Amino acid sequence: MAISAQMVKELREKTGAGMMDCKKALQETNGDIDAAVDFLREKGMSKAAKKADRIAAEGSAHIITEGNEAVLIEVNAETDFVAKNDMFKTLLNDLTTHILKYKPANVEEAATQKINGGDDTVEEYITAAIAKIGEKISLRRFVVLEKTDNDSFGAYLHMGGKIGVLSLVEGTTDEQVAKDIAMHAAAANPRYISRDEVPEEEANKEREMLKQQAMNEGKPENIVEKMVEGRLGKFFEQICLLEQSFVKDPDQKVKQYVESKGGQVSTFVRFEVGEGMEKRDENFADEVMSQVKK
Repeated sequence: MAISAQMVKELREKTGAGMMDCKKALQETNGDIDAAVDFLREKGMSKAAKKADRIAAEGSAHIITEGNEAVLIEVNAETDFVAKNDMFKTLLNDLTTHILKYKPANVEEAATQKINGGDDTVEEYITAAIAKIGEKISLRRFVVLEKTDNDSFGAYLHMGGKIGVLSLVEGTTDEQVAKDIAMHAAAANPRYISRDEVPEEEANKEREMLKQQAMNEGKPENIVEKMVEGRLGKFFEQICLLEQSFVKDPDQKVKQYVESKGGQVSTFVRFEVGEGMEKRDENFADEVMSQVKK
């Protein structure tokens, strides 16, 4: 049958695929819009499969807070360019909105859910985005936090989403306090809230190393223990949020700042995009040339 411009336009609006791809899909399916959507999806899945082994360690973190619930997610892409485009930003927001509403237990469960109650699963939605955007994209991780009416969330995105921090401060509804904690965590990168959270094995390992250092320095054995405990305190200051010097006022510790506002840090989650992942080993010129040669 003849494929009209209106049919192509309708299919393009439904799928976001290119005009010629839409026309070909309609020709292949004899003008059946629904079948053409499936045709394009299958084509997209084929494209996505070719990108499955690519490195995607760029991307962005995103945060949504709504009432007493909040979500922080990380979505990865191959390049920083894609992470900044509007289509990727829409995907980020759609995924975060879905997770906030349906609260999957993990990424695997999220992948099988119908995104925001629609026809496509989250996995299918991401696959379609890969076909449109042309890069490997993946939902890496997320966290959902809940609070009471007496608490506050702090949401902070640094460098356009390169670092995302979500904090929960109990005992105060002052969102600025919670945001200050999130900003501090973004800058200082603490690993624990307090020294009570530091695993005993990690503390003992550090203690033994400090003891060996002191002995290697030739310090008298009777003062080694005191030296070790003093240096261990410095170690805790480096890795524990409450013991760090507050970035907005280094003259006081974070614990002092929060307590002065009547609050208590319940938790914080810090996502740095691509941390712990293999990075692309290409420079900008090589990347441009690789695109030109395609």
